[in-house]
Amino acid sequence: MPWNEPGRGSGGNGGGDRDPWKGGGGQQPPDLDEVFANVQRRLKKIMGGDGGGSRDGGSGSSGGGPSLAGIGLLIGLLVVIWVAWNSVHIIDEAERGVVLRFGEHVRTLTPGLNFTLPRPIDVVERVNVTRVRSLESSSRMLTGDENLIELAFAVQYRVIEPENFLFNVQEPEVALGHAADSAMREIVGTNNMDFILEIGRGQIALDTQGLLVEILERLEAGIELTSFNLQEVRPPAQVRAAFDDVVRAREDQIRFANEAQAYANQVVPEARGRAARVLEEAQAYREAIIARATGDADRFVAILAEYSRAPEVTRERLYLETMERVLGRSAKILMDVEASGNIFYLPLDGLRGGSSGTAPPPAPLMSPSEQQRVVGQADPRARTGRGVR
Repeated sequence: MPWNEPGRGSGGNGGGDRDPWKGGGGQQPPDLDEVFANVQRRLKKIMGGDGGGSRDGGSGSSGGGPSLAGIGLLIGLLVVIWVAWNSVHIIDEAERGVVLRFGEHVRTLTPGLNFTLPRPIDVVERVNVTRVRSLESSSRMLTGDENLIELAFAVQYRVIEPENFLFNVQEPEVALGHAADSAMREIVGTNNMDFILEIGRGQIALDTQGLLVEILERLEAGIELTSFNLQEVRPPAQVRAAFDDVVRAREDQIRFANEAQAYANQVVPEARGRAARVLEEAQAYREAIIARATGDADRFVAILAEYSRAPEVTRERLYLETMERVLGRSAKILMDVEASGNIFYLPLDGLRGGSSGTAPPPAPLMSPSEQQRVVGQADPRARTGRGVR
C-alpha cells in the first residue's frame, strides 16, 4: 500500500495522509523488518513453502519445507544465466578473441557475435590488433672505431597474430626491447662514429629496422614492426665539446670546397671560351692568309699568261694600274696648265685630307698620251720602257 494512499488513516481519522515526508498525525516510517519478511516469504513461495510466518521476528514456522522442483528450477535459472553470460562474446572490429580450452589454444574469434563453452571450460583472451604500440629505449654503445656513443630510439609496432603474441614469447614487449637493443648494437658496432654522427643516421635506422624484423620473424612473436626512429645520437657529455668543434671544422671544410668548386665552375668555362676564340681567330687568319696568297699566285699566273701573248699591252696596263694606285694615295696635284687657259679653283685642303676630314680626291683624268708625257718628263727611263719588268 502506498505511503500517501488517501482514505485510510490511523487513530480514527479516515481522511488522514500517511505520507512519511509530511509531519504531524503521529505517523511512523516503514518497518524494515516487515520489508525483509515479505522478501523472505516470496523466496519460500518460489521454493515451495507456504509463505507464512511471524511478523515479529521475521522467521516463523512454515507449513512445509521447500520442494525439490523449486530448488531445481532456481538452480536451472542460475545455470542458464551463467551459461549465457560466459558463452556469448561480442568481439569488436579492432579485436581478436583467443579461445583457451583448459589452457590450450583451440581457435581465434573474429569480430562479431561468437559463442563458446562457458567458464571454466573456455576462456577468451581479447587482443587489440589495430592499435599501434610504441616502445622507447636509450643506451650507450660502442662503435666500430671503439668510441662510445649515446643513442635513443623508438619502436612502433602492432599485433598481427594474437595467438603467437600470447604464447610464443612470455613477455613480448620486453623481448621486443631486448631485440631492438641487440639489433642497434650490432649495426652501430659495424660503423664508425663519424659516419653515425654526421650522415649515417638514416642508414643506421633502416639497417636496424631490417635486422629487427628478421629477429622478430625468427621469434614468431606475432608482432609487425611499423617504424623504427632514431631519435637522438650524441657523443658522451665529457667529450661533446671536442666533437662539436670537429663537426664545425668539417662543415667549414665542406663549405670552402663548395665555394672553390663554384669558382672553378665559373672560371674554367670562361678560360675555355677565350681559348676557343683565340683558336678560331688563328684559324681564320690562317685561312685568310692562305686564300690571299693563293689569289695572288693565281693573279700572277693569269697576268703571266696575258703577258706572254701581248707583252707591250700588258706592260702598259700594269704600269698604268700601278701609277693609278701610287698617285691615288699621293697628296700632290698634277695639272696641265699649258693645254688650257682656264683658271681652276681647287679645294687643296680638302683634296689633301686636311682639317675637313673628307676622303682624298680621285686621280686626275688624263689621257694615256698625257700621262705618258708627264711620266717621261719625270723619269726618262719610262719613255723606252726600261726598268719595267
